[in-house]
Amino acid sequence: MTALVYNPYHYEMHEDPFPTYQRLRDEAPVYRNESDSGGFWALSRHADVVDGFRDSARLSSAHGVSLDPAASGPHAHRTMSFLAMDPPGHGRMRGLVSRGFTPRRVAELEPRIRELTRSYLAVAIEQGTFDFVDDLAGKLPMDVISELIGVPVADRDELRRLSDLLVHREEGMDDVPPAGVDAAFALVAYYADMLRQRRMAPTTDLTSALLAAEVDGDHLTDDEIMGFLFLMVVAGNETTTKLLGNAWYWAWKNPDQRAKPFRDPARVPTWIEETLRYDTSTQMLARTAIEDVTLHNTTIPAGDRVLLVVGSANRDERVFAQADRYDLDRPERELQQIASFGFGRHFCLGAALARLEARVCLEELVAQVAHYDIDPTGIRRVHSVNVRGFAALPTTVVPR
Repeated sequence: MTALVYNPYHYEMHEDPFPTYQRLRDEAPVYRNESDSGGFWALSRHADVVDGFRDSARLSSAHGVSLDPAASGPHAHRTMSFLAMDPPGHGRMRGLVSRGFTPRRVAELEPRIRELTRSYLAVAIEQGTFDFVDDLAGKLPMDVISELIGVPVADRDELRRLSDLLVHREEGMDDVPPAGVDAAFALVAYYADMLRQRRMAPTTDLTSALLAAEVDGDHLTDDEIMGFLFLMVVAGNETTTKLLGNAWYWAWKNPDQRAKPFRDPARVPTWIEETLRYDTSTQMLARTAIEDVTLHNTTIPAGDRVLLVVGSANRDERVFAQADRYDLDRPERELQQIASFGFGRHFCLGAALARLEARVCLEELVAQVAHYDIDPTGIRRVHSVNVRGFAALPTTVVPR
């Protein structure tokens, strides 16, 4: 048997990480990677990943959730907001942001999400053949986030381009490439200008709500708001785009499962949850050990980086029966254990919005499409250290 190697930068891992995840869980549940950038540890079993999410006392988020050296360190919160914070700063920031990003504000987006989805689908169905990512899954989340925070229509394609550059990783390079660094600076400059405009002329969007958010006299600073906007456009856009693409792809690969939501639209939420489990957008998140941590007779030294391998946790057969089967009849008790949105205080604030966007989009698809096919020769994957999904899914549809 070949030596066990896990490196989330390697392109072969982006194509199919799951055999490696299986070996990690079975052979090295506390895995050590030695690399030129300092190396890392990886936790791959469901129980250890869940405990890692909840253990902010020993596993810190303060240096960011990415392995990239350029995106890690004490200033990671500038682009990752409260993802890169520990208590009490995390609680303060999340509490203030929640004043603007309320469940009611999210729920009120449903009619507009449906309207946007129908507008893109009308064009796609008329054409008959389109790219599922470029023409639908990539546009819808960016439009939703943009309308939420107040980005004009004319700027959205450019912000999506910058967002894609931020997550792309060049083969053989274990850090943010120069184009990604330039994209980050461009986004920060854009948000700074947007904040200046909102201070002069407040609107009804989330950016203005964040400027007005207050708890016991405490307000968000401009830098804190820019960090949150950065997180929204990058994480909120990229992960939902990949969720939709993954759902479309795996249903195509499993026609027996695909038939279920197309026969019964009430099955769409389960389609989403099983996709989140089977092939989640966010494959791993990083932490830093604050003190020595001993698991499975192995000690992780204080100061070392630790990966919570979410994509592996969701395939752990200790929790999920026939974990490598894409199954829309999976029991609810199992789906409640998916690690895709985290656990504890770091549970994803945008989970409800991601699920809402995915549900509306897939509901409209099953209502308007009788059958679809994907051209395997045109499929392209995203190459990213954290995010897994597709850059292109050429699709042909037969309308109802």
